[in-house]
Amino acid sequence: MDKKAAINFIKENARPVDLAVFEYFFEGKENKNVVEELRKYQNEDGGFGRGLEADCWNPNSSPIATNDALLTLYKTKAFDEAEDMINGILKYLYSHEAFDEEKKCWQFAIESNKDYPHAIWWEKNGDGVSGYNPTASLAAFVLCFGKRDAFYESMIKDSFQYLLETEELGADALKCFLLSYSFLKEKGIEDVVDLNAFRELIMSRIESSICKDTSKYGKEYVPLPSDFFAGMFEEFMTDSIKELAKAEIEVLDKLQLEDGGFDISWDWCTEYKEEFKKARDMWRPKLTIDELLFSQASENF
Repeated sequence: MDKKAAINFIKENARPVDLAVFEYFFEGKENKNVVEELRKYQNEDGGFGRGLEADCWNPNSSPIATNDALLTLYKTKAFDEAEDMINGILKYLYSHEAFDEEKKCWQFAIESNKDYPHAIWWEKNGDGVSGYNPTASLAAFVLCFGKRDAFYESMIKDSFQYLLETEELGADALKCFLLSYSFLKEKGIEDVVDLNAFRELIMSRIESSICKDTSKYGKEYVPLPSDFFAGMFEEFMTDSIKELAKAEIEVLDKLQLEDGGFDISWDWCTEYKEEFKKARDMWRPKLTIDELLFSQASENF
């Protein structure tokens, strides 16, 4: 990978929030800059929206966008800098907006997504619930940063049982479990689920998820090591995953475009053709940052 070209592409094209993440990791800037940029996507109800997820331009708060904000805070170790933001998120989650009381799960897709440019996967189908994405991490966040509550403890137990019974999960869903485990571990909450068993189960599911046919890397849309390990969660890498990561690193040169950036591998599959082009322009720098972080992590393999 031409890292200099990648950095130039990021600096010229990244959204301020993504640029702040880049500067935190690669230029030693303070994570409070990430918090200030992230704050622009938080609504009065405490939840996040406003296009933080570049594939959905709904300004209203959603559980998914709120979870994206939590991932960014975790990635940049910015929770201590974001007390008021955390309180707002807790307010939003406690309100049970976009929450299915029967399933005890937050919705993956909300009804109002249909009113704004979006990718097809953000259209609400049925109750809008998609397994425990993002419920696994949101429930753990509430328990770890709010008050201990049996209701949210039961949600974490249910999510663990779901993970135990579900062998095939995508990277986004598994990252919710990674974040859930990390919250519980860092806050020392060990009496809800067996954290050792939780950790082993997550690693097993990640190993099952990542495509083992390395000839498809860079050619087909398949789960890759970089989907999980770009600036966080590296402690979950097993020796077998590291070997797959090395294979992915070898194809990065072929995937980098002439402008220095990397490209997305999906289409919205909706009528919003012009908006998709703009979303792609927002995604590419973020993806390029992740490739740099993944490449940096691979140097320790």
